[in-house]
Amino acid sequence: MDKKLLIFGANGALGKGVTKVLMQKDYNEIILFGTKSDSEITDTKVKQVIIKDLSDEQNVAEAFINIRENPKTNFYLFSTIGGYYGGLTTWETEEIDFDRMIKMNLKANYLITKKFAEIVKGSNGGSICLTSAYTSIKPEALKFAYGASKSALNYLVKVMALEGERINLSINAIAPLIIDTPANREWMKDANYTSWVKPEEIGELINSLFDNYNFVSGNILELKSRFMK
Repeated sequence: MDKKLLIFGANGALGKGVTKVLMQKDYNEIILFGTKSDSEITDTKVKQVIIKDLSDEQNVAEAFINIRENPKTNFYLFSTIGGYYGGLTTWETEEIDFDRMIKMNLKANYLITKKFAEIVKGSNGGSICLTSAYTSIKPEALKFAYGASKSALNYLVKVMALEGERINLSINAIAPLIIDTPANREWMKDANYTSWVKPEEIGELINSLFDNYNFVSGNILELKSRFMK
């Protein structure tokens, strides 16, 4: 069975780490969707697509324009698309910032999964993994707009898991507390980095979800910390 993998948000630290791992797996073709091309990637099975604002449905349609359904293909999709905003109370949060979080974290991923499901419907099957956040499950002060948008993303996962059964489509999401990236190390200079989950470890987890796509669905996987052994 032909296996095609789509990675949205390939330019970020998480996207790059996951891509590095998944490029070593048995996917016949990998398509990276990012804001720019990575000149260091020379693998012939990897294609790169430049994306625009994915909260616009026309831009999402353009991103998928060369991807066709195929009854002999399984399609897989990982999305890191989203953004963070926090530091203010709920009553201090401006409407424009709330709307921005909904667009980045919910609407963009809704449109991506909507288009992807249309392709899977005419193919052998497929699986999606989205990027949620730990605070969507364990609420924290000063993160209302961010946490609310990620909680809504979780609902998207739960509903699509039910609906996807009829088209052989599974969907899950990871919900990390903090990921070991250069930006996060700079932000929290005095933290113990050894407990942070690494992008490459997340890549292995996602590959396992995809390997078992036909019975693992509807899960929001909490990635709080890693053992320090």
